[in-house]
This record gives sequence, C-alpha cells and structure tokens, in this order.
Amino acid sequence: MTYRNVVSAVVRALAAETINSAGGCDFEPKVQVAKQKGEIVGKEAAFLQDCWVFGRLHKGLSAAHWRALVAKFSTHDERKHAAILELIKTVRSPAPQRFRECAVLTWAIPQVGGKHESRVVEVVSREAEAVARNKALVDSYNTKGLTGMSDTVDRKQTLKRSTAVLPAAWYDITNWDNDGKPESTRYRWRSGIRKGLEDQVNDALMAAQGLLDSEGLIESCAA
Repeated sequence: MTYRNVVSAVVRALAAETINSAGGCDFEPKVQVAKQKGEIVGKEAAFLQDCWVFGRLHKGLSAAHWRALVAKFSTHDERKHAAILELIKTVRSPAPQRFRECAVLTWAIPQVGGKHESRVVEVVSREAEAVARNKALVDSYNTKGLTGMSDTVDRKQTLKRSTAVLPAAWYDITNWDNDGKPESTRYRWRSGIRKGLEDQVNDALMAAQGLLDSEGLIESCAA
C-alpha cells in the first residue's frame, strides 16, 4: 500500500496510535493471533503499515519535527497536549505569554468549519460528551500552566461534528491579552506566530517525505 502524499501518511500514522488501545502501535501480536492462515490483507494490513510508519517517523525524525507534526495532526489527546506545550516554548514573538499560548493552542485545535454552530445541538448525548471533553481539555491546559480563558462551555455553541474543540472564547482574539493593543497589532502577532508554526510543520513534512520516499511509500515516488 502506498499513500497519496506525505500528509496522508502522517495523518494515518498518528491516527493509528489513537485507534490502538495500547497507545503505542504495539498491536501486531493481536493481528497475528486473530488472522487466519495466509497473508494479512485488507484493513488489518493497512493498519499494520500505518503503525509501522508511525514507528519509522518517530525514530527517524528529529524531536522538533516530530513535535510539530504531533501538535498539528495528532488526535491522541495526551501526546497532542504535550507537544503543544513544548511548541509554545519555541515561539518567538513580541506578544505576551498569554497571547502566545492562545495563538498556538487555537492553531493546533482550530475551529471546525471556521465558526461554532449557532443552533442548539439536538443529540444530547453527543453534546454532553463534547462539553465534558472541552472542560477536560481546558482543565488540562490550566493545570499544566496555560493561562488562557477559563470560561464555561456554552452548550448552545458546542460543535456536534467534533469534540476536539475549545470553548468559543478561546478563539476570540480580543481575549488573548488585557493590554488593549490595537486590532492590527493583535492580528500581526497572530499571523507571525502561525507562520512560524506552519514553517515548522512544512520542514517536518519535508523530512518525513524524505524518509517515506526512501521506503517507496508515497505514490509519486512509488510510481
């Protein structure tokens, strides 16, 4: 199996860690026990390769490159949180600490569809899950030292399409500093921080591309 591009490979590899209940892609024995005689094929084979790619990238990339990819693409809560906290330390900006924290956090966990839903979510169980996850996420960051907003989640604005989203106030750039800086300054700061983060991700993807090309796993290379 080959991947369409390096982003597809990275996303699938990082997702494989989340899917695997062991949290480390050490699922091969389970596949071997469950399979019948013959070659592993289909979804099991694809999943096995995704986890192999996870290990290859984890070992082959620098710590900085790996951290950038995890912060940007991972769905594993604990690892994503840890990567974001480390990434914040690398940001170079004249913006105050709170602003830098909020800029990195909202870059790594963007709003789905660009805005929150304005209508009440009808599926109560999904909404309740989202509220719990959001509260846990904010509590986690506050515990680990982030000083962003501590507002409660507005149940009417909870996204039904994803639980990996922050309370609405975190995405309001006017909440990111208390110094009354002009809007142009705040947006310039945010733009600069995001550009720096995207540059780190692009560098990491180029490094990952090199590793996977050498294995013949990217379509353009495999063809």
